Amino acid sequence: MKIFIQKMLVPLICLFILVFVFLNANNWTEKLADFTLNDPEIYIPFSNEYVKKEDFLFVQNTKTFLPFSKGDLKNIYYTIVNNGWKEFTFYCPSEYTHCLEDVKEISNDQDLLTHLNNYVHPYNSVSSIKTDINESRSITVTIEYFYKEEQKKEINQKVNEIYNQIITSDMDDYTKILTIHDYIINHAKYDIERNNEGESTYHSYIAYGPLLEGFATCNGYTDAMALFLEKMNIPNFKVAKTPEKNEETEGHVWNAVFLNNQWLHLDLTWDDPVSSDGKDYLQHKYFLITTDQLEEADTTGEVIVTEHEFKKNIYPELKN
Repeated sequence: MKIFIQKMLVPLICLFILVFVFLNANNWTEKLADFTLNDPEIYIPFSNEYVKKEDFLFVQNTKTFLPFSKGDLKNIYYTIVNNGWKEFTFYCPSEYTHCLEDVKEISNDQDLLTHLNNYVHPYNSVSSIKTDINESRSITVTIEYFYKEEQKKEINQKVNEIYNQIITSDMDDYTKILTIHDYIINHAKYDIERNNEGESTYHSYIAYGPLLEGFATCNGYTDAMALFLEKMNIPNFKVAKTPEKNEETEGHVWNAVFLNNQWLHLDLTWDDPVSSDGKDYLQHKYFLITTDQLEEADTTGEVIVTEHEFKKNIYPELKN
């Protein structure tokens, strides 16, 4: 009899458990869904070797990928690009009711994405950012980068070669920057073909152009200088003047450098002017100057320069 009861007890207990689970299935499913949506697991990829650790006034690295404002979203996008991640997924919490709308706005704001791109290492500069929004409030950002791996290897080898050739241990940072500034200008010309035709046989829009081919646009000059600044561990970022809608002026980009406890402008493009006589000229008019000095330089002379009219709310380190 005892054996019979023991044999029957196990199936009865199992039956009881099944009935209990069935009757409470809806509640458990809702709790599981709430857990999945409210506390999703976020996969953090490995950062590449070119991630910048320092923060800036306009954008900061974040370790919290649960946004509650546009500022949080901006920092998430910056962190994705700054770390060199090719794909990253985060989630909009239900408490942030306008999150999806704000993601759409930021992902479509090419002007903002351009400025965010200027705060990262040149090798983490993006050529395109794609944002996919899922009904489950998950956001997947997919990145394509400008620099190919083979290009980076060649450029790094050239940067090290140049640095070892022209920089000595007795130089201070100012002298090192001046020496590199002059070297790049003396070994590169502005790519007029790309400027006029929109395309060129040279990779002048990245550091490969000025350092290995001898031709550059403002992007190429700026990236090349930034690579040396990074090598010397000197804080820096790129500054861009982006044209407003219906504005005929062209965009421009140059370097911002932190030296002697202040942020200064450094524009190799304008220190390497295109001359009517075909001769090469080296200037220092835009070499490590303050914003006041930049504005004075742009308004002195017959031609008023507007290419340096940057947005000071996006680059607040450079306010007067």
